[in-house]
Amino acid sequence: MSQLNTDYYARCIATLDKAFTTLKHLTSDDDLYDIYRAACVKEFEIILEQTGKLLKKCLKPYFASSKQVDQLNFKDIFRYAAKHGLINLEEAERWLQYRDNRNDTAHDYGAGFADDTLVLLPQFIQDAYRVNEVIKNQP
Repeated sequence: MSQLNTDYYARCIATLDKAFTTLKHLTSDDDLYDIYRAACVKEFEIILEQTGKLLKKCLKPYFASSKQVDQLNFKDIFRYAAKHGLINLEEAERWLQYRDNRNDTAHDYGAGFADDTLVLLPQFIQDAYRVNEVIKNQP
């Protein structure tokens, strides 16, 4: 397997990190607050989906066929990633919680969803940086 290109993924993580850092210095009545909050939510969603797709590609050597890997759902991707040492069990559980939080609040893309997402971002950003390193270091 050739090394996966994580440039887009890394850029999304860096964008989220910068947007979140900027957001922490703004007050909620600042016009820019809503812009940066929306950027954080958008990048959170992109990174969540990209993480699953990239880890799925990393799992292909552990299965008899690509078809088997392609059939994995989001939860299975992270379970197998932990099973094969790509991430640890605690990280896998957090990724599943990130997804569950998104699914639980997806009907409300308003301030409630955004605020729930913002609470997750400090650990989420760390986890995303770590997954990026894991993926980049795959043979």
